[in-house]
Formats: sequence, C-alpha cells, structure tokens
Amino acid sequence: MSKKRVLLLSEGFGSGHTQAAHALSEGLKQLNPDLSTKVFELGSFLNPTVAPLIISAYRKTVSSQPGVVGMMYRSNYRKPANGITKLALHRLFYTQALRIVQQLKPDIIICTHPIPNMIISRLRKHRIKTPLITVITDYDAHGSWVNKEVNQYLVSTTNVKQRLLDKGVRENQISVTGIPIHPKFWKAIDRDHIRSRFHLQNLPTVLIMGGGWGLLHEDSALSYMTKWRETTQLIICVGSNDDMRKKLLDDPLFQHHNIHIIGFTAYINELMDVCDILVTKPGGMTCTEGFNKALPMLFYEPIPGQEEENCDHFINMGFGEMLTSNDTVDRWFKLLHQEQTLVEYRKKLKEMRDSTYCPQACPKAVLQFM
Repeated sequence: MSKKRVLLLSEGFGSGHTQAAHALSEGLKQLNPDLSTKVFELGSFLNPTVAPLIISAYRKTVSSQPGVVGMMYRSNYRKPANGITKLALHRLFYTQALRIVQQLKPDIIICTHPIPNMIISRLRKHRIKTPLITVITDYDAHGSWVNKEVNQYLVSTTNVKQRLLDKGVRENQISVTGIPIHPKFWKAIDRDHIRSRFHLQNLPTVLIMGGGWGLLHEDSALSYMTKWRETTQLIICVGSNDDMRKKLLDDPLFQHHNIHIIGFTAYINELMDVCDILVTKPGGMTCTEGFNKALPMLFYEPIPGQEEENCDHFINMGFGEMLTSNDTVDRWFKLLHQEQTLVEYRKKLKEMRDSTYCPQACPKAVLQFM
C-alpha cells in the first residue's frame, strides 16, 4: 500500500508561516510514520527570481513604514481578497501550481499562508478535488484567509473561530487546535544537560530573540539589559543576521561571561527550556513556542495587524507585557531573583497552558480529517 501524501504550502513573508508548515509536517510524521509530506514556499518555488524581490520589498516596508502595513491590514480586514487580487494570482501561478498538484498527487493539501490558500482554492473551484485544510498561524483571522473552497480551518483559539464565523464560515468547518509547533518542543529537556551543552551558568536566564526582523544593535532596551549582567544570564539570538552578531560581539557592553550571542540555531527549544523569561517580537509561532514552555514574555515592536493581535492575546492571558521602558526591564528582571514568586507565577502559566493547549492537537486533527 502506498503512503498517503500531504502537501503543505506556505510563503516567505516572515518565517512563521513556513515554520508552522514544517512543524505540522514533522508532527504528522511523528504521529504517523507512514505519511509522506512535502513543504513548499509556493511563490519562491515557482518564481525564484521575482518572489525574493517581493518579500524583500515587504520587509523594508515593515521596517520603515509599519503604519502602512497596518493600514493595509485593517482596510481589508473583514472581506476576503477581492477578485482582482485572485485573478492576478491566478494568472501568475495557476498553471504551475496545477502542475505541481498533478505531479505530486497529494491526498490532502494544507496551506499556512493566505496566498497559496487562494491559489489552491481557485484550483479546487475549477480543476482539482483534493481536500484543502487551512491553518491560521496567528491569533487573528484576516479576511484574506477566507475562501469557500476550504474544507476545514484549524485555528489557534475560540476567539479566532468566532472571527471566522463572523465572516461567514460554517461552524462545522472550524476546529480549535492551537498553532502547530515542532515535535522537539513537545517535551522539556533537563536544564543541567542544556547548561553543560551551551556552557551556561546556573543563573536566572533571559532569552532575547532578535535579528533581521527584530531588535537592532542600537536598541536602548537591549543595551540597558546589560546592566543586569553580573546576576542575570543573557542569551541573545540574532538568527542569520551576521552583521548584528558582529556588532554585538565588538561592543564592550556585551563582552561579558554571562552574555551569550548566538546566530542561527536549531536548538531554540532547548534554550527556551533553560531560560526564565523570553523577550521577542510577537510572531504567532514564537509566541506559541514560548506559551508551550510556560514562559513569561516581553514583547517589542509588533507589526501592526496580526502581531498586535498576538501580543494582546498573550498579555490578556497574563503571559507578559509590552517592553515599553527601562522600568519594564527592571521590574521583570527583579522577578527573576524572587525565586518563590517566579516559581508560583510559572506554575499558574503551566496550568493555563494545560487547560487551553495541546501541541499534538493540530496534527491529530489533520489525521482525523484524512
């Protein structure tokens, strides 16, 4: 008997959508090794010359004119993408996307970004019958996600479910599963083992995630955190931003045995296990990973739109607050040194997580649908 095939499609506008696709792919194979899965960033795969230019332009707009991004997000919030947008995507990708589906013959298609979701929806309307599942990878539901041809939506919360209902999606088409995370995040690893592996001290520890889309070297809050370096361990992860990593390593403020500056790593799950507070932009995936680890979170510079919604969701749950001043840094870093208070707080966060989230729920829902 041939393996069942799952095709997962995303886009590269921020890393979270594609991370969710890979996380779900690995989760499915973890629960059912007999599945065959493939993950594509559809635009980059079909048009490797133009797609990076579009994504680069988007990133520059996010960095230099976030208000424009927020205005565009809100102006089309309630309605599905208009006919002109769908027609443009149809002209650009229809034939090539159809060819991929016909060649791979998937038993199911899963989209973690609105653009491939629109394209596959149009294919389902005219040329294919492959079932389509849409995984919404934030704590909000923009109208661009909504298409009549979607068989099932997998969403993060009951609030997102209600927003889809308000946009006309039927209740039996929506399952609240939480956002999928990679199986390596499902279980915690012993802290002593991690400290030994990364040459860390047994100290209160803060994980700061920044880079191309995150904290800048000149950010005053980041520099201010070094004030705590004698008693608090800082792990600063800058991803693939090599320029930022070099600037930090050359800066005397960050030249200290309790400050660790790292580039891209496949072991964020282990670093989260050994840290006590997470400082991050409020992307849907990172927030969900921190949530699963029951980590207090300080959020900075949310992109207007979905990241603001992510931020509001976790602040309202009691998982942290916006990083707005040096007073915010001092208040949370002092908490790190109040051991019993921190233990009790994180116990409450774990109880809240356990009552609302199961990391296997999303892949299980896909398997059940199949």
